[in-house]
Amino acid sequence: MTSLNLFSDEESRQPIPLGPQAVLLRGYALPLLSEALTALNLVTSASPFRHMLTPGGRKMSVAVTNCGSLGWVSDSRGYRYARIDPLTNAPWPAMPYSFLRLARTAAETAGFSGFAPDACLINRYLPGARLSLHQDQDERDFSAPIVSVSLGMSATFLFGGLKRNEPARRALLQHGDVVVWGGADRLRYHGILPIKGPGHPELGEQRINFTFRKAG
Repeated sequence: MTSLNLFSDEESRQPIPLGPQAVLLRGYALPLLSEALTALNLVTSASPFRHMLTPGGRKMSVAVTNCGSLGWVSDSRGYRYARIDPLTNAPWPAMPYSFLRLARTAAETAGFSGFAPDACLINRYLPGARLSLHQDQDERDFSAPIVSVSLGMSATFLFGGLKRNEPARRALLQHGDVVVWGGADRLRYHGILPIKGPGHPELGEQRINFTFRKAG
């Protein structure tokens, strides 16, 4: 795997290309974090985090919830999007405006105008949690980009090729960073190495990730 060296100087605030149509926006979410964290508490009060099961019956190390008209779920029937939260038997919480604004402006900054996400998967990683290399392919079409927001503890993001066995680039994701990918890069394999390191001053020993998609 190749490594991407990121620095904390002014140059690191410029968009960092990860692929032909993939970019890392360092610190992009920081101006909206106060509003977004308040909204996150409302979402998780209505639909709490939970550890879903994979189709093979294994408990995921990452705890998840959703907001928006569609939510990503996993169980013995497979991976899919659903309008009803299986834990509460109620619709998923509406997507907060602060979330939607962040997703739309980040996508536009990365060159994808008109992004209208209808699903936001919210992942909570505790130390040791990871996400293996995978493709996002449960959506109806792949014309819209993916916008991923990192909060809390730092994480090593793996951004691979269109086949699982292709080399993956590593990028350190820090509090407030946003990754956007679409177009030619939309189906690239990606993942997160096991979370480790110091806790975050505000969020403690956890990493929160928002992943926005146009699913329906």
